Amino acid sequence: MHDYDHLSSRLETISEELAELAMASLRDGLGEDGDVDAAKAEERRLTKARRAVEKAANLLNPPVYEY
Repeated sequence: MHDYDHLSSRLETISEELAELAMASLRDGLGEDGDVDAAKAEERRLTKARRAVEKAANLLNPPVYEY
């Protein structure tokens, strides 16, 4: 069986970066000249991407259940 810890860790890092970008998008949209609707759409898109990356990371390292 392969050990995908390194790849899973990289995906988790990417997920964190996407979360930061999503929050930055919302902050920018709430600024004086920000487009709130565009910022919300961008945040939703980035959040969807983050969830997909998290799912991939979890699929590579499923939890181990001990009975």
